Amino acid sequence: MITIGQLARYIGVSTKTIRVYHDKGLIPEPDRDASGYRRYGAEHAVELIKIRTLAAAGVPLARIRDLRSASGQEFQQALGEIDADLTGRIRELRTTQRRLRKLAAGRLQPLPDEVVDHLDQLARQGFTGRWVALQQDLWILVFATHPDTAVTLFRDQAQILADPALRQMFLDYDQAHDLDPHDPRVDDLAQRIVAATRARYGSQDLPGSEIDSEVPALIQGTVNASSSAWQRLDVLIRNGLRR
Repeated sequence: MITIGQLARYIGVSTKTIRVYHDKGLIPEPDRDASGYRRYGAEHAVELIKIRTLAAAGVPLARIRDLRSASGQEFQQALGEIDADLTGRIRELRTTQRRLRKLAAGRLQPLPDEVVDHLDQLARQGFTGRWVALQQDLWILVFATHPDTAVTLFRDQAQILADPALRQMFLDYDQAHDLDPHDPRVDDLAQRIVAATRARYGSQDLPGSEIDSEVPALIQGTVNASSSAWQRLDVLIRNGLRR
């Protein structure tokens, strides 16, 4: 018979680990001898080795006790379930690792690659850094709050910007940021946007109009707050589309 410290050294675990196994009911605590020490025998060492093997294989402690009394078929089925769970956790960890590597590369925005590529192209197309940063923040909000419709909304805008004439209209929108709200160019731009919107969508609802939340208004409010000219543009465009 040996002490808990001797057992721990022989098996290669800590005494704390053995006490945890006692608390979980995995190994019964032996009675104390006349000196007040608990003495362990070979059967305890064998049980501890089996438990350590299962734990080292990734089996949760909560499952080990059941597995120790399971039949051969039940044991195999339980191990299959644990394996599937571990596979899922590994997949999640790899996803987390990819996100960390993107952060390390300076890509903080949680956006799909096609959106990131699109944002990179905006600067080359003549848009200001202010516009690109605003677009990035807005798409982050859309993809975080409406992941089911965000891709459709994004691709619709990407198609618009692929058209040189429509892209120029958005470039003018970007440049209007610093205009006086009552500059005639603001009124002219609003009329062009209304005409282009009607030509593209006709009587159909605009993309995103089916979203039942405050997010679209929040997005437009963010845009308007950055420029009084943009704020007036929004009013003129809304009024124009209602006619």
